[in-house]
Amino acid sequence: MPGENAVNKTDDPALTLLAAELGRRLLLHNLKLATAESCTGGWVAKCITDIAGSSDWFDRGFVTYSNHAKSAMLGVAEKTLAEQGAVSEAAVREMAMGALAHSQATVAVAVSGIAGPGGAAIGKPVGTVWIAWAGKKRDSVSAKHLFSGDREGIRRQAVATALQGLLKYLNA
Repeated sequence: MPGENAVNKTDDPALTLLAAELGRRLLLHNLKLATAESCTGGWVAKCITDIAGSSDWFDRGFVTYSNHAKSAMLGVAEKTLAEQGAVSEAAVREMAMGALAHSQATVAVAVSGIAGPGGAAIGKPVGTVWIAWAGKKRDSVSAKHLFSGDREGIRRQAVATALQGLLKYLNA
């Protein structure tokens, strides 16, 4: 069978360690997580659910690749998407808040970006990724990143940064 011996490139020991540490921290603080992902296509949620027992600290993941999905599933304002685009600070903040509003989670992370090779726009080159972290009892934080590499490399860096940012957010 073709690909039978192929290694799944999304299996990454460094990401697994980050997700496991995140789980320990969330359990320690009695928190639950939700993810809202666009360019990462559920990869953050995959890393989390690779950890046995993650159902104790992970509520759900939203993969909202299209603008319609962002609006319908997370309540991202159509005005935000039309005026600022899906790859913007406003959009990821609304995605994170929408993940909190539409789940039982107390903490959320949202990721939206341009993984390439196409999709670049003026002021938003391939590799542009916005990430937001939010909590029900704390202010949200967001950051813009410009990752380099191919599509998979950009997405992997976004996943790692989302997980690392959650750890930082929990310590703030």
